[in-house]
Amino acid sequence: MRRLFAFAAALLLIPNFHAQAQKQWAVADIYGNGSLAERGPGEMTWAPDASRAIFIGEHGDLMQLNAADAKITKLLDHEKIAPIMKAQLGEKDRDHRARYNEPDYIWTPDSQRLLFDTNGTLWIYNLQNGTGVEVGRTGQGSGDDPKFSPNGQFISYLHDHNLYIGKPSQPPFAVTNTHEPTLLNGEVDWVYLEELSVRSNYFWSPDSKQLAYLQMNEAAVPQYPIVDWIPTHAAMDQQRYPQPGDGNPGVRVGVVGANGGKTTWIKVPMDEGADYIPRFGWVDPRIVWIEVLTRDHKHLDLYFADAHTGDSRLVLSQHDDKFFDEAYDVNFFAPGEFVITSWRDGHTHIFYYNYNKDNPLDGLAQPVRQLEDGDYEVSSIESIDVKAKTVYYVSNEGDPLQSQVWSVKLDGTGKERISKAEGVHHPNFADGSSVYIDRYSDQTTPPTLSLCHDGTLCQMIWHAEPPKGYDLVRPEILQLKAADGKTTIYASLLLPPGVTSPASVPLINNPYGGPHAQTVRDSWGGSGYYFDLLLAQHGFAVLHVDNRGMGGRGRDFEQAAYRNFGPVQLSDQLAAIDQVLEKYPQLDKNRLGWWGWSWGGTFTLNALSHSDRFKAGVSVAPVTDMRNYDSIYTERYLGLPEQNADAYREASVQETAKNLKGHLLLVHGTGDDNVHFANSIQYIQKLIDAKIPYDFQPYPRKTHSIAGPVAHTHLFERILWHFETYLKPAGPGQ
Repeated sequence: MRRLFAFAAALLLIPNFHAQAQKQWAVADIYGNGSLAERGPGEMTWAPDASRAIFIGEHGDLMQLNAADAKITKLLDHEKIAPIMKAQLGEKDRDHRARYNEPDYIWTPDSQRLLFDTNGTLWIYNLQNGTGVEVGRTGQGSGDDPKFSPNGQFISYLHDHNLYIGKPSQPPFAVTNTHEPTLLNGEVDWVYLEELSVRSNYFWSPDSKQLAYLQMNEAAVPQYPIVDWIPTHAAMDQQRYPQPGDGNPGVRVGVVGANGGKTTWIKVPMDEGADYIPRFGWVDPRIVWIEVLTRDHKHLDLYFADAHTGDSRLVLSQHDDKFFDEAYDVNFFAPGEFVITSWRDGHTHIFYYNYNKDNPLDGLAQPVRQLEDGDYEVSSIESIDVKAKTVYYVSNEGDPLQSQVWSVKLDGTGKERISKAEGVHHPNFADGSSVYIDRYSDQTTPPTLSLCHDGTLCQMIWHAEPPKGYDLVRPEILQLKAADGKTTIYASLLLPPGVTSPASVPLINNPYGGPHAQTVRDSWGGSGYYFDLLLAQHGFAVLHVDNRGMGGRGRDFEQAAYRNFGPVQLSDQLAAIDQVLEKYPQLDKNRLGWWGWSWGGTFTLNALSHSDRFKAGVSVAPVTDMRNYDSIYTERYLGLPEQNADAYREASVQETAKNLKGHLLLVHGTGDDNVHFANSIQYIQKLIDAKIPYDFQPYPRKTHSIAGPVAHTHLFERILWHFETYLKPAGPGQ
């Protein structure tokens, strides 16, 4: 049984999935202050000794989960931590903490205290007596990246682009001391944060005597102005943002002592103003490891370096003819041993290497074995239990729409699926152990949390309840054929219940479409699912299709996006729509809509300008010319603009704006630091030049997520109105 009981219990939450509706869906109920979003425990953070995990409970209390018996108790009352947790954050700080999962607190190495980080003020709380003391002020909000040294004696953090170290009882001091605003010491810039998933750019040595840090020189990176028009006198934030072909941040790794002093710069062969260092760290107290990714994304090299001399040696070189799949992590789990993931054989799998632990600079890393293989994707390595010689990982083996927790021995034997319920599992492992918190859901089961020990025993500790009194309709999962007639693609379709008259139901297509993403999954859809149900309540069918070029299906499937940001994706979507229209005669081929966000917003504009089949479209935060987007992401797929001008021209929806058909609603946040507001302004100019009418909805100060109950409610009411107006039979122009 092991995990099955949690699955069965969760199913009881929906006694009749097609029960008679008691309430009508409303946008304000889904996205407003009283929203239907699952209000479960906050992010659970394991203590270093794996004895317990802590989280912020529903009422703001600091709670702890005991790993031995799954008992949950209160550690700190919400009144004690309210002054810390309720700091007033700006829009960008709130967005970055949520988008990049930046923690509000971290454990001390002894697992007895917590360091809270609130809007640049650092507090240490003693969990034994509930007392706290302020230990530092970083002077900034998100991105100050506080840490303890491994021995717990020092606290480090970032301030004014420099790295500071202090002790709980002593004032901090700078161990880097640059004053140029374009030099970032240990700080993560925007493009590394967004596109390389870098969450920290400095690391303590295992013996707490040194720090390795990345210095980024942004002098050659152009600036983009993000304007706040709300004050009487407008304000402006200049963002360093490299676009395709621009100078990238110059990067190098340095090592500095915990007491300051001269930095030793590591010497690795790279183009400092172009290539990337996506990951680095410590092999042992003497040796630093560094990854170098070339600007064309075709070479990924691993170096070991002497922290005292700065001399380095290449130990592992990887190459791909097109691009890598963003799998940059190197897992050093024991002296002389590490594992990586790679899709070199066509699917992402785990590869085991060793090296000379007594002298890591002596020769290349040697392949030991591939730990598992097959027609599936390993999405992450979650934990390596050295004592048990077992690797725990997540893969979609058996069903590309699911994610399951698996284990395999380091000798390649004993591969076993340890999560049992069909659906999507997101494990949170205590580091280096077999204990984990499993967040699970499927299409009909809202999220549940269980404490698991190696999958042999799982105890449910929380479950979300579906919205009471609402009619929940199960989307249909469809297997369709891509435009090539042979590749299987997956889709989900939500139909208004009981409507069968021919050509009576308008169809809204809502794909994402871009690389390294998967939207059609056997998981609970949350607020997005609720909005689909609202659209179905209003008589619309909603279709989601994962086309070639997206993720989760192997190297060849995703590399269909190489030099191709439009034709192959759109052809798959149109092929899918044709198959769905043929299978479901109640759908009206003459009343088709399309909407999407980010890449999906670009896709909306692409569809409405390359086809006359869509009567209405909503494009939220689109990139309208890929030359406007950042260098790392864009060049991975399209290369450099000067070398691949045709690929950029074909991907630009500005080039085809003059061909736009249907009624367009264009949406953008003026504070978007990811897809800049300029994209929509430039596109609007093209529409004006072509004398094409449009609707435009800006959101002042809002970032890429247009977050917040007021803005989200307004946005989705606007989307509903747009489709009600232009896709219903009595709508204008029908």
